[in-house]
Amino acid sequence: MEFGNHLVNRVGRLKEGATALSDRETVEGILFALPYLAVFSVFLLYPLLKGLYMSLFDWNAIYPEESEFILFDNYVRMMNDGRFWNAVKNTLYFVVLTVPTLVTLGLMLALGVNRHVKGQKFLRAVFFSPYILTVSVVALIWIEMYAPQYGVLNYYLEFVVDGAPNWLNSHAFAMPAIALATVWWTLGFNFVILFSARQSVPERLYEAARLDGASSWNAFKDITLPQMKPALLFVTVVQFIASFQIFGQVHIMTSGGPGRSTETLVVYLYRAAFQQHDFGYAAAIGYFLFAVLIVVSLANYYFMGDSDE
Repeated sequence: MEFGNHLVNRVGRLKEGATALSDRETVEGILFALPYLAVFSVFLLYPLLKGLYMSLFDWNAIYPEESEFILFDNYVRMMNDGRFWNAVKNTLYFVVLTVPTLVTLGLMLALGVNRHVKGQKFLRAVFFSPYILTVSVVALIWIEMYAPQYGVLNYYLEFVVDGAPNWLNSHAFAMPAIALATVWWTLGFNFVILFSARQSVPERLYEAARLDGASSWNAFKDITLPQMKPALLFVTVVQFIASFQIFGQVHIMTSGGPGRSTETLVVYLYRAAFQQHDFGYAAAIGYFLFAVLIVVSLANYYFMGDSDE
């Protein structure tokens, strides 16, 4: 009987010790997270909530206390604003031009460099190097490339066609020109991610496929693509988010012109806020963009979860 009581008491003490240890670990975890939570609250959470608050007002930036509460009028105005929908159309056009191109070319480069070719390390450095440049440097490089009189691109095009286009002043070519510069600049990111994914595919799968007589296309379709699916989905969503937020290249290279043919959503938001000083309306546009990106992120979560199953 004494032994039984002793055993019960010992088990109780062990449970109490485990509970105390768990509580201590929880407290330590919270303490370690506090610096990040403070930074997150000040620089992310507060601006996010402040932006939502501002979008419900005709915001007076000089005297905020005099701002007029208008509820959802900014959102109603946005839905009826032809210039806003033109910016959405231009943004989607840019997304269509860049995202499939970046993903496809990134995959092709990753598969090509993965082969045993001479200078593999050099090629990897060359493909990635443009990505380390800033947007201002990239934009200035391509402004010079597209210059109608002395630009490198038009110089060589003159040997092929008569009257090379004035790229950045053309309604038809301005957005494709910005898209080409963006592809050149950001392709290295996709290449690195997809190259790492291809390197992680076990070679024994390809050896088994060759023993079964599978062609290169079948091996690519049945092994490479399924194994790289998470990386491909990640790259696609990241590129969609980045392309939907296009600003720097447009702002420097064309300022949204000619006309408004390259005025994207973030460029229009910038003009509404800092040129027209319509901060409430700009905040509403920002929340439209935020909602689009949330939907894309949730789609990414769904597809990634599905692929992991």
